[in-house]
Amino acid sequence: METINQLKTLEPLIYDLGSDGRFSPTLMPACDVPEAELPTGLTRDELYLPEVAEMDVVRHFVRLSTMNYAIDKGFYPLGSCTMKYNPKINEDMARLPGFAQTHPLQEQETVQGNLALMYELQQWLAEIAGFKGVSLQPAAGAQGELAGILMIRAYHLDRGDDKRTKILVPNSAHGTNPATSTMAGYTVVELPSDDKGDVDLEALRKAADETVAGMMITVPSTLGVFDHNILEIVKIIHDCGGLMYMDGANMNALLGVAKPGEMGFDVMHYNLHKTFSTPHGGGGPGSGPVAVNEKLLPFLPGPIVKVSEPGTDEYAALYSWHTPEKTIGRLKAFHGNFGMHVRAYTYITLHGAEGLKAISRYAVLNANYVRVKLADTFKVPYNRMCGHEVVLEGRLADAPGVHALDISKRLMDYGIHPPTNYFPLIVPEALLIEPTESESKETLDHFIEVMKTIASEARENPEVLHSAPHVTPVSRLDEVLAAKQLVLCCRPAYLDKEG
Repeated sequence: METINQLKTLEPLIYDLGSDGRFSPTLMPACDVPEAELPTGLTRDELYLPEVAEMDVVRHFVRLSTMNYAIDKGFYPLGSCTMKYNPKINEDMARLPGFAQTHPLQEQETVQGNLALMYELQQWLAEIAGFKGVSLQPAAGAQGELAGILMIRAYHLDRGDDKRTKILVPNSAHGTNPATSTMAGYTVVELPSDDKGDVDLEALRKAADETVAGMMITVPSTLGVFDHNILEIVKIIHDCGGLMYMDGANMNALLGVAKPGEMGFDVMHYNLHKTFSTPHGGGGPGSGPVAVNEKLLPFLPGPIVKVSEPGTDEYAALYSWHTPEKTIGRLKAFHGNFGMHVRAYTYITLHGAEGLKAISRYAVLNANYVRVKLADTFKVPYNRMCGHEVVLEGRLADAPGVHALDISKRLMDYGIHPPTNYFPLIVPEALLIEPTESESKETLDHFIEVMKTIASEARENPEVLHSAPHVTPVSRLDEVLAAKQLVLCCRPAYLDKEG
């Protein structure tokens, strides 16, 4: 009830400000097409929309927007999601009329600039990861995963090898990996990790037989570490006739430093929002390009962009759509999220080869700085050189009633977004922290100090953690109930009942 009262207090009064005849002074242009009745079924008679002045509308939505947390407002160490800063020049480029106002059904002769950008981005993404070809079509990392496993499936079936029914997945994997494998029709075999956080090689050798289609692995893993035996893992899978899939969600640790294609991987996906700073959150817009070696090139989802006529000193090259010979088909309407392609292209152009290498170096440096500075306060289950993120245990021996969730909720009172909670699953009370390369030493020092302060509070006054957060628009919610009983209407139900 207290939470509802808080919401009522903060709910802008726009629903109560409506009055017949109130409107914006902004005049719409005269209608230059024949007027027609709206089709039935597009509006609801019971939907209440107040008639209000423009200022009331602006204040309503600005106030709501300030309640959202964003990377532009503060530190956002959400592990395994790479919430890095989105440079504003990316947005400027995506809004250029030649990009923003084109339509995917235009003739390819009229959008040569768009195709040129996509072609170069395909080439760059292939080069960065050491692969032969790329499709930009997948609309998210999970869809890129599905594309990769479907290509592995198509490759085996094309060779008449239909006995391969299993995909091996480490227990430190992203949750989408087993879901992807199952959706593609495979049985998932989970592999344990050893005491260093690496894949258990003995268990892998036992599982690697003629029924294995491939293996999905994240590098660095969600435990934040780079597997010492990655080359041996690749060899074991290849020796049994399987293919290697690399979940590229953590490529922010490898840019300009290591190429998965050169390690022996057959296919991987990128997350443009995680690695190349396109917007992330709110369910999209995502982009999960998939990169392959020569073996899987004919199976890429299409269409992809190719050069139809090479350029000369006098004329620019011409580009056209191309569907690979044995393609697994189209995964998304049209050609992927083109606006994200523009943003990623801009980011790569600005940084260049040396800049991309610096991104990874600073991302890894920042994560290890946090690891070392907090190792005396929180247990680091795999306390070795990490990649771009580090896993802590969000529990303290001398504060047994405090959990990872309590620590995360308390962080919100200090203006810091919580890290990922309870993931990876094999770490008890996990806090997965990814500072990214975007953050300064001063920001990291503040975060470290806050974490130490919260640890002291957990020992001396645990109730302040149990009841946190205290300064946010909404206090602690029943997260199970909130997930099961979503409030999606613009006028909350309690206002109808109580006010």
